[in-house]
Amino acid sequence: MENLAKAYNPHDTEGKIYKYWEDNNFFRADAKSKKEPFSIVIPPPNVTGVLHMGHALDGTLQDILIRYKRMKGFEVLWLPGTDHAGIATQNVVEKELRKEGKTRYDLGREKFLEITRDWANNHRSRILEQFKRLGASFDLTRERFTLDEGCSKAVKKVFVTLYNEGLIYKGAYIVNWCPRCRSAISDIETEYLSERGHLWELAYPFRDEFGAIVIATTRPETMFGDVAVAVNPRDPRYSHLIGKTVVLPMIGRDIPIIADEAVEMDFGTGALKITPAHDPNDYEIGKKHGFSPVWVMDEEGKMSDNAYVPEELRGLDRYVAREKILEQLKLQGELVRAIPHEHNVGHCQRCNDTIEPYLSEQWFVRMKPLAKRPVEAINREELNFIPPRWAKIYLDWMHNVRDWCISRQLWWGHRIPAYYCDECNEMMVCMEQPAECRKCGSSSITRDTDVLDTWFSSALWPFSTMGWPDKQSGDLEKFYPTSVLVTGFDIIFFWVARMVVMGYKFTDKSPFEYVYIHGLIRDEKGRKMSKSSGNTIDPLEIIDKYGTDALRFTLANLVTYGGQDIRLSDERFEFGRNFANKIWNASRFVLMNLEGTDDRPVDTEALTVADRWVLHKYSIVAGELDKNFGSFRFSEAAQLLYDFFWGVYCDWYVEIAKIQLQNPQTKLNTQRVLKFLLEGQLKMLHPVMPHITEEIWLLNNKNTITFEPFPVYEPLLVNEPAERRMNKAIDTIKALRNIRQSFNIPVSSLIKARIYCDDGEDREDFELTAQYIKELAKAGRISLESGLPERIPARSATVMIGSALVAVPLEGLIDLDKEIERQNKKIEGLEKEMKSLRARVNSPKFLENAPKDVILKTKERINEIEQQSQAIEDLLKSLVEG
Repeated sequence: MENLAKAYNPHDTEGKIYKYWEDNNFFRADAKSKKEPFSIVIPPPNVTGVLHMGHALDGTLQDILIRYKRMKGFEVLWLPGTDHAGIATQNVVEKELRKEGKTRYDLGREKFLEITRDWANNHRSRILEQFKRLGASFDLTRERFTLDEGCSKAVKKVFVTLYNEGLIYKGAYIVNWCPRCRSAISDIETEYLSERGHLWELAYPFRDEFGAIVIATTRPETMFGDVAVAVNPRDPRYSHLIGKTVVLPMIGRDIPIIADEAVEMDFGTGALKITPAHDPNDYEIGKKHGFSPVWVMDEEGKMSDNAYVPEELRGLDRYVAREKILEQLKLQGELVRAIPHEHNVGHCQRCNDTIEPYLSEQWFVRMKPLAKRPVEAINREELNFIPPRWAKIYLDWMHNVRDWCISRQLWWGHRIPAYYCDECNEMMVCMEQPAECRKCGSSSITRDTDVLDTWFSSALWPFSTMGWPDKQSGDLEKFYPTSVLVTGFDIIFFWVARMVVMGYKFTDKSPFEYVYIHGLIRDEKGRKMSKSSGNTIDPLEIIDKYGTDALRFTLANLVTYGGQDIRLSDERFEFGRNFANKIWNASRFVLMNLEGTDDRPVDTEALTVADRWVLHKYSIVAGELDKNFGSFRFSEAAQLLYDFFWGVYCDWYVEIAKIQLQNPQTKLNTQRVLKFLLEGQLKMLHPVMPHITEEIWLLNNKNTITFEPFPVYEPLLVNEPAERRMNKAIDTIKALRNIRQSFNIPVSSLIKARIYCDDGEDREDFELTAQYIKELAKAGRISLESGLPERIPARSATVMIGSALVAVPLEGLIDLDKEIERQNKKIEGLEKEMKSLRARVNSPKFLENAPKDVILKTKERINEIEQQSQAIEDLLKSLVEG
């Protein structure tokens, strides 16, 4: 033990300890175990990703629960894996190809998929390796990938089943189209940002008569797809125009003016251009009136090469075309005016390109019929959100759920299992490609080119990773449903709700009992972290600088049960590092002072009052900690650990133990108590700070701490009289230290303390703790006096400890005349400040103009000064009367 490093070095410890865990397969779950199961499936990070602070928070909280439950005797499974991340991965690979001057079309589908698969396989392990640096105790023998064989089989089974039940269908609808990704994306993958643009008023002239109707639009480039102009039949400005014909500027195509109640009379001019192929509302109006859609923009966001678009605009980017259209309309006198207009514009969450509403044929899931059981799950408490307020948001979404567009025009992903006969166009949806057409017998079969939304396979993650559709799978029987999902609120709709939908549909169960929702990580000013803002904090850099356990403890301490966002700065991790160092130093002291001890348990018959007190506190903390971990109160648990280890064990008991170790009669049992408490606290700390606790544990134990039973409340250790006695002693020591500091009494000068108390309980309490008070307050003598004095002892500093009075004679310790002069100067300064503050609060101008909090703080300061002045006057009275 003498060779034990004086300072904790996480870099020398963490890799070594994790290898020890891995080499011994401590994290491997046993599906045949008789123990009660506890399971978590990791929210699969994208293969494109690197560990960010959100992952670090997610992973830390999951690992705390996993390690805690492992120590509670559960058969624990934390299943790791990664998501194939359709759009994101394809974008990365295509970006690499562009550097070579190539596109995916140059390679062809099969070659592109081969390259993408190789890229994904090379990157899959990277982020899980980074999770290992976080100390993640997941079972890597069960690692999964959303495109692996098992998940792919589950995806096809679900798709075919839902299609056969009429819950998946194909149809032409307006979707959110990303020209950059060249794919449809769902509503919840579309981020709406407020942008300053224009509302352009355009004149559409009447056919064969003078005049025009003026429409307003934010997207003039879509005008060539107009099939009508709609007005509200109740609008007196336009009712006489219904049925007339207008001419589309620049191309001269005739379109009618129609009536429709859906037109808002108070928006724009009240006349609405109807463009069914490029606007969801226009599509519905067009369908109602029997208009065929006209496409004037292609999948890349360029103007279409067809007869509807002026020749000079064909192939131009939509925004380039917009400028040319506005220039031409201005020249023709058909651009009436441009009005500044702020509106919400949809953006692709993956690439940030502006979304185009686009009419195309897509695959959809009917969500309404699937939402009934997930809604009932909340009332039945089969699904519980923590904090509970998120249940309302989940239910609101479920009650208003829309059909889910699940097809994507990509190559990387789960290809839709739909097949078409090249001869008769018969569509067949099945698990494997049919040998021939079921209708005409042709063997010429082509598979649908679209892939499924990434979130489709992710929605099956809790049960597809457990072996489903094999319902006799050992993991499925043992570990499903999972116990808890830990995630941020930003993917409740993307993922959580859809997992619940699919879980009930295909397993008749909620995929998890609890959903713990934590806040998002923000910078110290409350701003969202982003690379563009330059305010991100790299968790791997924090680990390199402060250590993994420092990062984990800091995050656990900051996360709140209410799910508030977490404000973070680099410096906050010093808190965790300092705590890790304290744990190391205190452990080092204890281990170096166990020489001559034995392996026998603490002798409860030979305990000192300090021993009884600290064991009492330990039992209470163990009980509270058990409750907090069990109810997802991570911050409260972390604070309890910190307060007890540092504030009780180190600050007080270890210091008292130093005294007791000098006494041959108390030494052995003190060693036992020190060891018992250290080992108990290492167990308590292990779920949060696994590396340092394992390292210290193995210094004095042969086997891992991983499976040690987690400490619990022990009624036999509870001792309230000991707590009362030690609280008085500690308050007295603090008071005596404050007196020493207040009067600048050097540490080398031993003070004398007189404690005036009754002859009953108080006297007994002080007699039992007098030695601690004397040693820790550096007192030469402690004397107990019966009852309170009739007057405050002269020339003494005094303080009340409960009903007892503690007095320290100052004569001989300080220069009394100088102290009286110093205290009088304090009084003068306080009186000067008081005069200024009273003048301020008596000023009507100040009371009228100053903020309320400033007025309140001013009045509070006046009260503080009054109390400080009174205390100094009492002290002066004591000093002078002597």
